[in-house]
Amino acid sequence: MPIARRTLLGALAVPALAPVVARAQAEFPNRPVRIVIAWTPGGGVDVPVRLLLPRMQEALGQPIVAENRGGASGSIGATAVSQLPADGYTILADAAAHASNNVLMNLPFQYAQAFTPVSQVSVLPHMLVVAPGFPARTLAELIAMAKARPGELTYASSGIAAGPHLASAALLRQAGAQATHVPYRGSAGAMADVLAGNVSFTFSTIPAVSPLVKEGRLRALAVSTSHRLESFPDVPTVAEQGFPGFELNEWVALWAPAGTPPAVVAKLHQAVVHALGDPAVRQRYADIGILPVGSSPAELASFVARERQRLGDLIRAENIRLD
Repeated sequence: MPIARRTLLGALAVPALAPVVARAQAEFPNRPVRIVIAWTPGGGVDVPVRLLLPRMQEALGQPIVAENRGGASGSIGATAVSQLPADGYTILADAAAHASNNVLMNLPFQYAQAFTPVSQVSVLPHMLVVAPGFPARTLAELIAMAKARPGELTYASSGIAAGPHLASAALLRQAGAQATHVPYRGSAGAMADVLAGNVSFTFSTIPAVSPLVKEGRLRALAVSTSHRLESFPDVPTVAEQGFPGFELNEWVALWAPAGTPPAVVAKLHQAVVHALGDPAVRQRYADIGILPVGSSPAELASFVARERQRLGDLIRAENIRLD
């Protein structure tokens, strides 16, 4: 289902929940709500969530306090929230690692059982980029090079099992090609070596690479979404370049501890939809390459179940392990 349709469906689901939400309004919230952002400040999870907070506060009628508890691919913040009361007053903002951490780590909880979905907030598309001097000018040429010289090409990522790693691994697997993974501790080092031509290519989120592509310091070969982006209409998708069905993006969603009352979850979801409906929020998202979603709790549950299956299959097939 295209992102735009999911957004509309999420918004349309709110009236059906109106009686439940009306009953919840008298009980929740009557004090400030806390959002634990399981990633570092200023990153791809933090920014889209914080942009929503003023309008979410408006909808809830209470202050929202955001707290960053990053580390260990989001599992530190997730562990903390999983142990809190299921009353809706502390919720979790997390990313795609929410669907893959249990495959990679020995954690004291299972994400699927520890959390109740609230809403998918956004999608951050990945863009495959190379330095301007790199000989491949299309994705087909890049894959041909990788096949002709197995393992000689290199690709950078912000860390093992991070989104850029999984996107590259998925593409190479579908193409039947090989390249060598070069993980970095964060995206800055990865991007610096791609810019310098020390690494062949990388996937990175649009906000991180958009200025570099527009300035001509990087060349974009593909985007990871199912459709072309309005901000880069001339950059084809991976899927349309011979890899049907390919779509692997970073994404952000909100969860409450398992057992949170449905009426409370509905109220939180309504606040997300209200915030994403603000034209100023949507424009700010568009400016930095973030796609709004606003899915219902049921839609998020279904989406994450699919992500958990396919990312788990990829990690096991590629024998990806954390250091």
